[in-house]
Amino acid sequence: MKSLLVSCASALALIAGVAGAQAADLPRAPARVAAPAAVIPVFTWTGPYVGINAGYGFGNSDFRGAAAPGSFDVNGAMLGVTLGYNWQVNQVVFGLEGDINWSDISGNGTCSGLACSVQNDWIGTVRGRLGYAMGQFMPYVTGGLAFGNIDSRVAGITDSTTNVGWTIGAGLEAALWGPVTAKVEYLFVDLGRGDPITGTGGTRADFTTNIVRAGLNYRF
Repeated sequence: MKSLLVSCASALALIAGVAGAQAADLPRAPARVAAPAAVIPVFTWTGPYVGINAGYGFGNSDFRGAAAPGSFDVNGAMLGVTLGYNWQVNQVVFGLEGDINWSDISGNGTCSGLACSVQNDWIGTVRGRLGYAMGQFMPYVTGGLAFGNIDSRVAGITDSTTNVGWTIGAGLEAALWGPVTAKVEYLFVDLGRGDPITGTGGTRADFTTNIVRAGLNYRF
């Protein structure tokens, strides 16, 4: 009986060993590899851009001088091109922007009983911009130099001068699709005072305008 039990135990041990060896030879299931997390691109305002803009200017012109003082409103449309560059640091966006525009801002009136008028045919600006990035939206303030022509006339006598003045304003820019952004902007522009008009006792025309415009930019 004892020898029978020993024989049974030996047989069971042999069967277990064979089963273990066979199990070790079975192919193992491949380890599950986690899928890589999707990478969502972070929008940035950094980089150069070009654009177009169109808008409307309205303001005032004062004729100052002994012979023909006077004041009247000026207004008209404008159309131009833009070139700029942005640097984004965290949510703060620093920018430099320039534009040159065809302008038809003009007005006329009476200066001490004499017919007088003023015309601005072109206007440009070179400005710094300071914005705050809110994802694909960026409100900003802007300011810098403005330059353009002032053609002033009193009683048929005309003077034309190119002046350098200043501008300040604010706007909102938003990403539309791909590299295209759109903006709306307000600028106050002061071109200062033109040259004295010959034969009018030193009369000179001041020129200021408020510009409201919209534009499209293409970022590189």
